Amino acid sequence: MPSAHFRFYAELNDFLPRAARASVLTRQFDVGASVKDMIESFGVPHTEVDVVLVNGRSVDFSHRIDDGDRISVYPVFESLDVGEIVRVRPKPLREPRFVLDAHLGALARLLRLLGFDCSYRNNYSDTELVKTSGSERRAILTRDVGVLKRSAVTHGYFVRATEPRDQALEVLKRFDLFGVIDPFRRCLGCNGLVAPVAKEAVEDRLPRRTVLYYDEFRMCSDCGQIYWKGSHYARMLEFVQEVNRRGARPAG
Repeated sequence: MPSAHFRFYAELNDFLPRAARASVLTRQFDVGASVKDMIESFGVPHTEVDVVLVNGRSVDFSHRIDDGDRISVYPVFESLDVGEIVRVRPKPLREPRFVLDAHLGALARLLRLLGFDCSYRNNYSDTELVKTSGSERRAILTRDVGVLKRSAVTHGYFVRATEPRDQALEVLKRFDLFGVIDPFRRCLGCNGLVAPVAKEAVEDRLPRRTVLYYDEFRMCSDCGQIYWKGSHYARMLEFVQEVNRRGARPAG
């Protein structure tokens, strides 16, 4: 049976067993196997790959592998000094919009806090995730590699971190979003846009102490949730400031 030799670079090694990372991996394959199929056989979803070189030549995912081929697989890079390059990933979506799997509710709230359009339900099935991603042109954020291996998925990212704040910073870095943060413009619960509302228009819906001590309010145009600058606001503002500090640091 024919075999080919693979090398995965940088963060693509996150998907490999520890003993196999940063090594040349040899694998047998059936005649006619594509680059995409073989890469995903190692557990690396195609959405994480930007450039594939076969024997030093840039190819797309449909390229058929031959016996003895040497395949180098790279994540997203700004540039590679390898001559003419075929980038296997689609161009980034024009607007940073996301759909998150059912296990990333806390991340969805933090990204909404920072102003990003995030579709989330705690009962999304994998099929619904993929369908929503395609029909609404949203990048999938998930901790499930299997979702990203589906051929219908064009834009997606496997979130490595497990703590919500670390996850948010990871997504901002991966999609280069620090410069477009616009906090407090979306509802944390439903993703709708919020806008100022007169106190007298919502007074009957507020706790008595809130009516006494606060005068500025915002309301979600979709679900009607009311927001004001209480103790919860101070905690959220602290997170926004932390994110802005991280974004202002020089790369390196």
